[in-house]
Amino acid sequence: MADKQSDLVQGTLDMLILKTLDLEPRHGYGISARIEQMSKGVFRVNAGSLFVACQRLQRAGLIKGEWKATENSRRAKYYVLTEQGRKRLNNETREWGRQVAAIARILQAS
Repeated sequence: MADKQSDLVQGTLDMLILKTLDLEPRHGYGISARIEQMSKGVFRVNAGSLFVACQRLQRAGLIKGEWKATENSRRAKYYVLTEQGRKRLNNETREWGRQVAAIARILQAS
């Protein structure tokens, strides 16, 4: 269990959604639950923020949505990562790693 919940770093929600969908197609609640699970409860995604982000990613051609039945026989929009989305995820992952390494070097400076 996490010590406390944190806000996402500005601009990372799209990357986390893309990563979640890289693992498997999911509906909105599934994306949110997976991000919370993978972050061990540190990040909880607001439903409104998730909805807006998914619409933005869909307009950009990074994800595709399709209505399907859920595990509970309800209708939900399932999102899948497109090839363009996979390329963006790879680029953002590399850039994120570069930035994290630079921040770590600064924080470790004496």
